[in-house]
Amino acid sequence: MKRHSLALRLSLMLSVTVIAIFSLCGFALYHSLAQQIGVRDDAALLTRIDQIRTLLRDEDAITLIQQKPRLFANMLGNTESLLVLRFPGQPPLIVVNPGQRPLPAITPVAADQPLTLSSVHHLVSANGTPFISAAALTPTRDGSGQIEILTGRLMRDRTQTLSHYRHQILLATALAALLVAAISVWLVRRGLSPLRSLTAEAEAIDVRHLSRRMPQQSQAELQPLVAAFNQMLSRLDFGYQQLSQVSADMAHELRTPIGTLLGQTEVALSQTRSQSDYQALLGSNYEELERLAKMIENMLFLAKAEDASQALNEQPLDLAQLGGKLQSYFDDMAEEKAMRLEMQLQGELRADPPLVQRALANLMANALRYGDAGTPVSVCSKVQPTAIELVVENHGPTLSAEQQARVFDRFWRAEASRHQGSSGLGLSIVRSIMRLHHGSCEVSSAHGITRFTLRFPRRD
Repeated sequence: MKRHSLALRLSLMLSVTVIAIFSLCGFALYHSLAQQIGVRDDAALLTRIDQIRTLLRDEDAITLIQQKPRLFANMLGNTESLLVLRFPGQPPLIVVNPGQRPLPAITPVAADQPLTLSSVHHLVSANGTPFISAAALTPTRDGSGQIEILTGRLMRDRTQTLSHYRHQILLATALAALLVAAISVWLVRRGLSPLRSLTAEAEAIDVRHLSRRMPQQSQAELQPLVAAFNQMLSRLDFGYQQLSQVSADMAHELRTPIGTLLGQTEVALSQTRSQSDYQALLGSNYEELERLAKMIENMLFLAKAEDASQALNEQPLDLAQLGGKLQSYFDDMAEEKAMRLEMQLQGELRADPPLVQRALANLMANALRYGDAGTPVSVCSKVQPTAIELVVENHGPTLSAEQQARVFDRFWRAEASRHQGSSGLGLSIVRSIMRLHHGSCEVSSAHGITRFTLRFPRRD
C-alpha cells in the first residue's frame, strides 16, 4: 500500500485552500471592477445624450447642425464613438461614424422620459468587443418636430483594461501559489518537528529501557498521544516485568522437582538395587512427575484464561446443585483434617459452570489445607444490588497486609505452605477466572478468620 507523506498532504491542503481563496478574491474583484466600469461607461453615454438634448432644445437645431457639424464630432471625443441626428423616419441630418459601423436598430426614449441605465443597450461587435448604444427624442426650439439622437461607443478600451487586469490577477495568483506552497512546506515541517522529536524518543526505547517515558509536550494536540503512549509503555513494562518474574519463578519451581528426580535416579543408578528399591524410586519419581504435570496444566490454563479472545460458555448455574457436588468431593478431605463443611449456596448465577466450579474448588482446597483442625469451612452466596458474591471462609493463621496483597500472585506461597506441596498457582487461576467473567476477587483476614469473596456482575 502506497503511503503518502503527512507533511506533503498538509502542505497541499493548505496551498490549495489559500490558492482557492486567492482565486475567489481575484474573481470577485475582477467582476466588481467590470461592473463598475460598465456602469461608468453607461452613465457617460447617457450624459452625452443629455448634453446633446439640452443643446438642441436651447438652440436652433437645424441651423446648428448645418453650421457647426464638427461641434458634434468633438463632443464624441474618440473614433470609437457613433452619433446620428435625424428626424424619425427621415434621412440623417448628421452622421459621425468614423468606424463605419452599422447603425443599431433601437427604440428611442420619449422626449418627456428621463434617461436611466436601463436605456442603454449592450451589443457585441463582430470581433467580440462590447458595443453600447442608446437613443432618445428631443423637441426642437422652433417646434419643427422631434429629433432622434442615436449614439453609441465601441468599448475597446474597457476590454483592454479588463484584459490587463485579468492578466495581473492570474500572474499574482500564480506567484502567490508558488509562495504559499513554499511557505506551507516550511510551516508544516516546522509544525511537525515535535513529531520528529517524539519519533527519536520512541526509537530510543527498547526492551532494556521500558521504564523510560516520553517527555510531556507543550503542544496540546500531542499531549493525548504522549499520555496514551506512556500508558502503553507502563503496561508493557508491567507485563514484561511480570513475565520475567513468572519465568524466574517457573524456573525455580521446576528446578526443585527436576533436581530431585535427577538426584534420586543418579543415586539409584550408582549401584545395583533391589526390586523394592526400584519400585520405591519409581513411586517417588511418579509423585514428582505428577506434581510437574499438574503445574504445567495450571500454567497452560492460566495462559488460556488470560487470552482476551477466550470465549465463555455462559449459562444459568444452579448454585445449590454446585454446592452439593463440591461437598461430596471435599467431604473426605474435610474429615481427614477434622474439619466440617458448611454449604449455604442458593439461587442462580449466569456464568461458565466448569470455571466457577474450578474457582470455588481451589478456594475450598486452600481453606481446608490451611484451616485449623476442628473448625468449619463456610461457603455461601450473597445477592447484592449489582453483583452476586460467593464467599469462602475458614479459621486459621491471619494473613498480614503484605500477604493479602500478594496472595493472588503466581507462584507466591506463604512460608507455612512451602512444605505442603502447593504449586502457588491455585489462587492465580481464581483471579484469571474472575477476570474472564469481568468480575473481581478479594481477600480479607483478621482475628484468625480469612475470607475470600468472588464477585460476579449481575446480568438480570
